[in-house]
Amino acid sequence: MKKKKKADTSPEVCSVQTGNVSNPFSVFEASALGRHDLQLYGALRDAVPIIDAAVTKLVRLTGGFDVMCTDAKSQAYMDRFVSGICVNGNSTGLESFVSGYFEQLLTYGTAIGEVVTDCNGTPCALFNAPLENIELRRNENGLNIDIYSLTSGKPEKIAYPELTVMSVLNPEAGAITGNSLLKGLPFFSSVLMKIFRTVGNNWERLGNVRFAVTYKPQNDTLDRAYAKERAMQVAEEWSSAMSSGSVKDFVAVGDVQIKVIGAEAQLPDSEVSVRQLLEQIVAKTGLPPFLLGLSWSSTERMSSQQADALTSELESYRRILTPAIVKVCDTALRLMGLPGEVNVIWDEIMLQDMVEASRAELYSAQAQKLIN
Repeated sequence: MKKKKKADTSPEVCSVQTGNVSNPFSVFEASALGRHDLQLYGALRDAVPIIDAAVTKLVRLTGGFDVMCTDAKSQAYMDRFVSGICVNGNSTGLESFVSGYFEQLLTYGTAIGEVVTDCNGTPCALFNAPLENIELRRNENGLNIDIYSLTSGKPEKIAYPELTVMSVLNPEAGAITGNSLLKGLPFFSSVLMKIFRTVGNNWERLGNVRFAVTYKPQNDTLDRAYAKERAMQVAEEWSSAMSSGSVKDFVAVGDVQIKVIGAEAQLPDSEVSVRQLLEQIVAKTGLPPFLLGLSWSSTERMSSQQADALTSELESYRRILTPAIVKVCDTALRLMGLPGEVNVIWDEIMLQDMVEASRAELYSAQAQKLIN
């Protein structure tokens, strides 16, 4: 017997009054998630190590979580699902999926995942969708978003959108996709790379010394007549002396001057410029500089103000990730026919020193004792 299809109780959206549905060309409006932007932000992480380190540290600092269900049977299945579900065919566990999902969200501003089922409809894996294979389109109602796959060469609407989960970071009004954490950094990163490239070229020139050998003929007629031949002989002997595998002396007769090319030039000081650029990059990430290996102050200890600011930043990321985690877990329970609601309990963020945290707990306990 076939299972009776559950009635859809979600409210039907007729139309968005302030959208652009009335635009006759709205049917052509689609977002292929900006192929150039995807390549640009990926190249930024490859070219600037501090950006890659910032994204990785934000993912780790966000912390782990536990999934709690209101039903005991559902809780037993969810514990197995959270710890043992296959992710992308190369890792295991829901936290692994969320880490890749969050990293994609920070880098590109949009993250898409999917619950993969077997032939019987049982959840068997989780998959982080590559954004270059995805196209997003606004639904006819002007509000919902339809996901299209580009793997077959042409856009095809996915058959089971209820198995997918999508999150966006800081989207603009009316936009389909979100904004990357790295937005605004390509310019500063390009200037930073120019400085590093210039420093590398200068050191390559100065490290691999080039010499200028000048032969000045004397005033007598014979010396001037054979100036070209003597110059060729000097050049040949100098080349032989420099290309030999061992140290070799160079002996010349006449007025011969040897100078190192660029010896009088000085390398420009790039410390101030590089620091100004790095300050802009670090400010965009929201992380304290010393967490990225930058020693800009005399102390290496995070202040309470920095810890509070970073904690609020991580809490905002958790608020974006929580609905996605709930949808994945709720979808898994429904596919298994299990009841109950899902709650995500995040681990406590520990950024303060353990001594300060212990002192705060002591003061809290003493205040509670006085109240009682």
